[in-house]
Amino acid sequence: MTPHKNRERKAGRVRRAVVAGAVALTLSAGGATAWALDRFVVRHVAISDVSAYEASQTGTGGSGTKAETTTDSTSTTAVATDTSYVSDSSNINISTVTTGTGDSTVTYYVADVVLEDATTLQSAFAEDSFGENITETTSAIAEANNAVFAINGDYYGFRDTGIVIRNGVVFRDEGARQGLAFYTDGTVKVYDETATTAEQLLADGVWNTLSFGPSLLEDGEVAEGIEDVEVDTNFGNHSIQGEQPRTAVGIIDGNHLVFVVVDGRSPGYSAGVTMTGLAEIMQSLGASTAYNLDGGGSSTMYFNGGLVNNPLGENKERGTSDILYIAK
Repeated sequence: MTPHKNRERKAGRVRRAVVAGAVALTLSAGGATAWALDRFVVRHVAISDVSAYEASQTGTGGSGTKAETTTDSTSTTAVATDTSYVSDSSNINISTVTTGTGDSTVTYYVADVVLEDATTLQSAFAEDSFGENITETTSAIAEANNAVFAINGDYYGFRDTGIVIRNGVVFRDEGARQGLAFYTDGTVKVYDETATTAEQLLADGVWNTLSFGPSLLEDGEVAEGIEDVEVDTNFGNHSIQGEQPRTAVGIIDGNHLVFVVVDGRSPGYSAGVTMTGLAEIMQSLGASTAYNLDGGGSSTMYFNGGLVNNPLGENKERGTSDILYIAK
């Protein structure tokens, strides 16, 4: 065989290998696309009527159901203003804080909340359904549940891990990260999901859990390493660093909570904050424990019929899978 023909044969093998590799890559990409669509876009409904499901679980744990506590709260006489709401079951005060100047301006919203009973703080799912990739705006979920106050939750439906207990009912038991547990006695604790089970938490009196994080404060001090936390190991939701819109809940005392929504990505109005910056805000408000929730375009506070904050500086909410709320 001549050197020329030998080179041609080698070139042919290289071309065939390149073509084969390209086909394999295309098939792989197609499979990856189909998987990603199914995992992060296609709705997967596990429970289509959560209200009925919760009612059916009465007596299995917790101290009541969403239907029961909502009925109780609507029987009270409430006094509302543009920034406050006082009833027999809750006292809510909303304030706005702006710091910095120019592109370094940060604007955030604080809800100081005192509850008569811990179970007044409830959870609701988008479209009253439990599953993956089911979304509605915070406002829409709030209005469907007769809420006077609401914030976005942990966007549980983006992932298939995490312990999900809502209104005293277990929906998922897949411990994966640092969670937050609200107890019926008014205490709130950060815990390791991988070291317990949903049933044990329920037996211990847990009313709601959140699975996002990280914990921001420990005994009133800024937690270490919070700038390096990865909430998930799945595609699209790894790091949560940098100046971002944020949502957090803090605990000042038994049944005394503080909720914060920081707007961001809007130079001149609000740049957002780092995780450490969020922790310092919670610390300044007197919280001893604080926990980070889903942020970005999901960061939303709702009060008495309307948006409190200005998501992404566009007054446009992004859909989310769940909220924490207080009913009228």
